[in-house]
Amino acid sequence: LSLSPKQRFKPTFLSLSLTHTHSYRRTIEMAVHIHNPNLFHTHQLRSSLTSASASHASYLISRYSPSKIICKSNNQDDYLIDAPVSVGDGFSFSGGKYSDQPSPSDEWLKQGKWVKAHRVGGSGVEAKDPIFGLTMGASSQASKDVFRWFCVESGSLDSPTVILIHGFPSQAYSYRKALPVLSKNYRAIAFDWLGFGFSDKPQAGYGFNYTLDEFVSSLESFIDEVTTSEVSLVVQGYFSTAAVKYARNRPEKIKNLILLNPPLTPEHAKLPSTLSVFSNFLLGEIFSQDPLRASDKPLTSCGPYKMKEDDAMVYRRPYLTSGSSGFALNAISRAMKKELKGYAEEMRTSLMDKDWKIPTTVCWGQRDKWLSYEGVEDFCKSSGHKLVELPMAGHHVQEDCGEELGGIISRIISKSALL
Repeated sequence: LSLSPKQRFKPTFLSLSLTHTHSYRRTIEMAVHIHNPNLFHTHQLRSSLTSASASHASYLISRYSPSKIICKSNNQDDYLIDAPVSVGDGFSFSGGKYSDQPSPSDEWLKQGKWVKAHRVGGSGVEAKDPIFGLTMGASSQASKDVFRWFCVESGSLDSPTVILIHGFPSQAYSYRKALPVLSKNYRAIAFDWLGFGFSDKPQAGYGFNYTLDEFVSSLESFIDEVTTSEVSLVVQGYFSTAAVKYARNRPEKIKNLILLNPPLTPEHAKLPSTLSVFSNFLLGEIFSQDPLRASDKPLTSCGPYKMKEDDAMVYRRPYLTSGSSGFALNAISRAMKKELKGYAEEMRTSLMDKDWKIPTTVCWGQRDKWLSYEGVEDFCKSSGHKLVELPMAGHHVQEDCGEELGGIISRIISKSALL
């Protein structure tokens, strides 16, 4: 299941017309081929993943050989993607059917709902694409008044609330294994940030600019919308910087803070090349429209495991269904590259402050290929925060050890409640 450079999309502006083809067939090599360069409507999409319908394949991940995946497929049929001419934003597939079997994305969407939170800024003019100046499709336009956030909620409304916050780049889907565990005793809510997953993705500069300050203020709006009580926050990766700033601003709202592989040392305050490439001029715009570069590679290059095709398709779907996901990724990468260093330093200062009263725990996946473990233990000792090590997890702890993490979160919160 490893992806070689030959197996990734070949970036081309001709991909702008992909929605004009009625159907596409996934076969063996992931690339966009132009069979007739004079015709914009003739394309064939191929995939490096040998599964046909993912529901007919079984996968085994060896915990003792974590980089090894055994894939057994009982079906050699091609994986179909249908992209009707009548649907699309002109940049990528839209509204299509991914296979003849039930889509895992559709199943995930059925579990969730949309919450309206955080007022739309800007002048209200229609968004235009940054390359050609053409009016963007509906998915890149800001809502009229308030943004829509996709979230999945489980557990009783009467139980203590736990907010699960994914990292960059990821989705609420990464907490799918932790949600059932937490729902036994808590009201657990996992949401997609604006610009990610199935939440709104306005074009940067038209209502939302994807700065870290805006992520802090929008997080405050979302939490105020879903609950009036105290919450326990669980946040992963680089977005820990925004969550810590929110907690510092609103300490009365936070019962517990659990950080999953946050950027705790000065060496962590630099995006890995896998992410920083999306901030590059022109090349970033092209790569951010490639589902394998924008989704698969960031999610698998930072840890020891690969993903099942079913799960990979959920993460890819926003990039396959709208160019807005790629444009948002490009804008977020630029903001992160510019602001992460200052925000990470501010986070470290807050967590080291003797006046910091919020019970804080750091959970660290020790197979993180992006952020080194060096200095993490010393930071937790000097700051007085608890440290939980997960030796089998990588950067995306909730993706690698979801059920285990759900149990850890439950124990941390219940123990805190007894103090």
